[in-house]
Amino acid sequence: MKTLVIGLGNPILGDDGVGWRVVEEIARKTADRNDIEVDTVSLGGLSLMERITGYSRVILVDSFFTGKKPIGTVSMFPLKELPELSSGHTTAIHDTSLRNALNVGRSMDISLPRDEDVLIVAIEAENVFDFSEILSPQVEAAVPQAVEAVLQLIELK
Repeated sequence: MKTLVIGLGNPILGDDGVGWRVVEEIARKTADRNDIEVDTVSLGGLSLMERITGYSRVILVDSFFTGKKPIGTVSMFPLKELPELSSGHTTAIHDTSLRNALNVGRSMDISLPRDEDVLIVAIEAENVFDFSEILSPQVEAAVPQAVEAVLQLIELK
């Protein structure tokens, strides 16, 4: 079972780059594993669906802002628990959510992981729009915990 671990976000938008930082560490820790592929992208919706084509399991690592948890909180959940947001930082006017994109892809018989095999590791962040290559202290401190969360998910088969 081939697993793809993707760090989402933009590394020049402050805390939005945390997914990339976590996945860079995952790449170092799993370099000897043939069943794990690691990538960093700034994609969503249909483009992200195309990227995960052909994998049995996908772990997405990204910043997340709920305003309900302290900055730096690491959460893990399946894609089906991700809120369907239709505005703001999560979708573009000509695109769609990842869940909708996966449904479209499946209707076209594209080889995609099941919803329960798309897992999210989210790091609560707030500073995701300011130009900076530096993570806030709370988000930086959460990187090792997020790395461990991803490594735990990798071992679940």
